[in-house]
Amino acid sequence: MTLAHLLLLTIKVSILFLVFTIGLSARREDAIYLVQHRALFLRSILAMNVIMVVVAAAIAALFHLPRPVSIALVALAVSPVPPILANKQRGAGGSATYTIGLLVAASLMAIVLAPLAVRLVGAAFGHDTGISALKIGFIELTSVIAPLAAGIAVRHYAPAFADRIARPVSAAAMALLVAACLPVLFVAWPAIWAMVGNGVAVALAAFTLIGLLVGHQLGGPEPKDRTVLALATGTRHPGIAMAIASVNFPDERAALAVVLYHLVIGTLVSIPYIKWRRRVAGATQEV
Repeated sequence: MTLAHLLLLTIKVSILFLVFTIGLSARREDAIYLVQHRALFLRSILAMNVIMVVVAAAIAALFHLPRPVSIALVALAVSPVPPILANKQRGAGGSATYTIGLLVAASLMAIVLAPLAVRLVGAAFGHDTGISALKIGFIELTSVIAPLAAGIAVRHYAPAFADRIARPVSAAAMALLVAACLPVLFVAWPAIWAMVGNGVAVALAAFTLIGLLVGHQLGGPEPKDRTVLALATGTRHPGIAMAIASVNFPDERAALAVVLYHLVIGTLVSIPYIKWRRRVAGATQEV
C-alpha cells in the first residue's frame, strides 16, 4: 500500500468515525425525520440534487472551465451532506433533528440521483462520465448509513456510554482527518495553485454562495431548517465527490484538487453566513 492510498484510507476512516459520533447523539426518530416531513424532503432534494446540478453545469460553461474541473464541480453538486458539517449546522442554530434526517435522506437519494445526474451532464459535455450506482451505494453504505446506524444503536441501548465516548471519539476523528488531509493538500498544492488565476476560485465561490442562497430560500419558514439546508446545499461530501472524480479521471490530478480546493473556498465563503445565523438564533432565544 502506497502512502497516497494510506492517506485516503485514513480520511475515509476518520469520516466514518465522525458520522458514528453524530449517531451517538441522535435518535432513531431523527433518521426518519424527513419521511414524516415530505414537503421539506422534496425541497431539500430539489435544492441539493436538482438546482445545484444545473448551477454547476452553468458555472462550468460560463467560466469555460477545463473538462476535468467541470466534471469535478458537478461531482460536488451531486454529492450528499458532508458529516463534518453537522456540528457547524447545529452551532449556527440549525435543527439537530433535520441535520440527521438530511444526512440520511441525501445519502440514500445520492445512490439513485448521483449516477443519473453525472451521466446527463456528461452527455452535455460530450464525455462518458457514467459511474455505477452500486459503487456509490457501497460508499454511502459504508461511510454514512452503517456508522450512523451503529451510533444510533449505541445511543439507544447504552445512552450513558454514548455520552461518555462521543466527545473523545469526535476529537480523535477530527484530529485524524486533519493529519491525513494536510499531506494530501501539500501534494496537490501545485495543481491547486495553477487553478487560482483561471477562474476556478471564483467559480467555486459562486457555487457555494448560490448554494447558500438556494438552500436558505427553500428551507421553508422555520429559521433552523433554513440554516441547515443552506449549509448543506453550499458544501458537499468530499469523499463522494473525489470518488466520482477519480473513477472518471484516474490520471487527472486537477479533478481531485478542485474538490480539495472547494473545502477551503467553501469554508471561507460560509463563515459570514454562519455568523449571521448564530446572531439570528441568539436573538430568537432571547425573545
